[in-house]
Amino acid sequence: MENFTPVSSLLGGLLIGLSSIALLLLSGRIAGISSILENGLFAWKDVSNRVWSLWFLVGLFLGGEILRNFLPDSFGGVHQHKMWMIVLGGLLVGFGSRLGSGCTSGHGVCGLGRLSSRSLVSVLLFMGSAGLTVWLIRTFSL
Repeated sequence: MENFTPVSSLLGGLLIGLSSIALLLLSGRIAGISSILENGLFAWKDVSNRVWSLWFLVGLFLGGEILRNFLPDSFGGVHQHKMWMIVLGGLLVGFGSRLGSGCTSGHGVCGLGRLSSRSLVSVLLFMGSAGLTVWLIRTFSL
């Protein structure tokens, strides 16, 4: 968190929002990463949707790699938790994404922008669960 500035956070948020709006307006698609990942890996029947999803995922990866090469300090964080906790957390996020019919990117960025009440409930549950998880880990030193 040494490199955190409100300006860079605001600019990043604006870029995410503008990209999501552009995707919706230009293609009619919602930038929900869990659905895009599912379509890219498992959409065997709908080849055009699968190809588009795979390119989107490649772009996410390449964007991170480009950032890592030009601004290596932006990836300076070191985790303090055991690997089993990180893996379990990832599996729980995946389960929650399926249970909530979407992830924080789909509901939080796109759904709230469309004033979806379903997305508002989902985001409140996502954030509440995240807050509870942080509290549990810090309280019980997991």
